[in-house]
Amino acid sequence: MRRSYSFQKLAATFLNAIIRVRICNKMFKKLFSIFIASFLLNLVWENLHSYLYIHYKAGEITQLILLRATLFDALFITLLAILFIKFAYFKDRKWYALSIGVVFAILIELSALKTGRWAYSEFMPIIPLINTGLTPTIQLGILSYLVFKRQIK
Repeated sequence: MRRSYSFQKLAATFLNAIIRVRICNKMFKKLFSIFIASFLLNLVWENLHSYLYIHYKAGEITQLILLRATLFDALFITLLAILFIKFAYFKDRKWYALSIGVVFAILIELSALKTGRWAYSEFMPIIPLINTGLTPTIQLGILSYLVFKRQIK
């Protein structure tokens, strides 16, 4: 009897491990697809609105700089996705990604403008009161919402 109990316990532990691996594997695949989608969308966005900036750290805005910004934005959206995948409350309220993304973008923009990391050209539409550029302010919110709407069911 003791032996069968140990075998049952071992089998249950093994089965739980398999289930956890499958769940983690499924989560990894979902996050990877979110990362790829957000990377591609952000790459297009960064290249399109780069003309609305004068400089980055007083230098030219190169493809490497745009690629780094794209990578940062894609990682932010991917990490934010964990919240929307793991918690049903957020899964049913994907529009929260709009608010979270915009607030985070405002903080980034205010910090970068204050420290002179980048500057806007005269063509950048500025949002009154907060004095940040329109396109960078809405980028993380809109793109995270679009990716989550498509990728998180």
